[in-house]
Amino acid sequence: MTFKTTLINVEELAVLAPDDVLIVDCRFDLMAPGSGERDVGKGERDYREGHIPGAVYASLDTDLSDLSRKAEGLGRHPLPLEKTFSDVLSRWGWRDGTQIVCYDAANGSLAAARLWWLLKLAGIRDVAVLDGGYQAWVAVGKPVESGDVHRTSRPVSLHFDTSRYIVDHASLRSDAHRMLIDARATPRYRGEVEPIDPVGGHVPGAFSRPFSENLRVDGRFKQAAELRKEFEALLGTHAPQDVVHMCGSGVTACHNLLAMEHAGLSGARLYAPSWSGWVSDANRPVAKGAEPG
Repeated sequence: MTFKTTLINVEELAVLAPDDVLIVDCRFDLMAPGSGERDVGKGERDYREGHIPGAVYASLDTDLSDLSRKAEGLGRHPLPLEKTFSDVLSRWGWRDGTQIVCYDAANGSLAAARLWWLLKLAGIRDVAVLDGGYQAWVAVGKPVESGDVHRTSRPVSLHFDTSRYIVDHASLRSDAHRMLIDARATPRYRGEVEPIDPVGGHVPGAFSRPFSENLRVDGRFKQAAELRKEFEALLGTHAPQDVVHMCGSGVTACHNLLAMEHAGLSGARLYAPSWSGWVSDANRPVAKGAEPG
């Protein structure tokens, strides 16, 4: 079996034996997240109505983030603790040597990219995002099932590679060699609109690369060669290792990380608190308008 480490297509997933793959449904609606166990979000309701057979569900708020840490200035979706994320994988029955496939809805695979990055952060290489997401699966008539999926739990203990992300706001400002790339839509980056966070604009010196530019019109990723050409034009003389990605809360930035990895440009990092963490302190500078240069 050849493991996939960035993207996987529908036909490649369809031929995998159930025992060889852990499929994770990451659909999540930021505008309808739910408020608790009795009020699940739209993404989880959609999962229960129909999902890829065998898929477990991952909530962006409770499995891929630790919202209790927002008060620490870590943004709207703080990273989960190592123990918490290990417990999530234990609940899903993950075992080493299993291909993991995560998928999302037709929103560019945002939460799926977040899970992909978290797994890479924990040292798990054999993880890929389903290109085109759930819509690509159903569009070609592949089977679906409803209800919840429960797998036999296994003990898991993982550790994050802390060199692959930044949570220290001061370190972000003091690193003169880094190139900061913002994945939010251009109007939000410029400060023309801000539908979620209290302040609009961007971190001074940050460049704009909306995650949507990684996708074709059908919602699938562009070819690796095309992505590489586009990112190399943006990076200029910067090496991939100089790049730090950000967005609103550290989720859509993972889409740019995935795109660069798929393009063969490895080594970029994540500014995990992102814009929502940056503006948690009113004393931090804010830029508006076009990008540097």
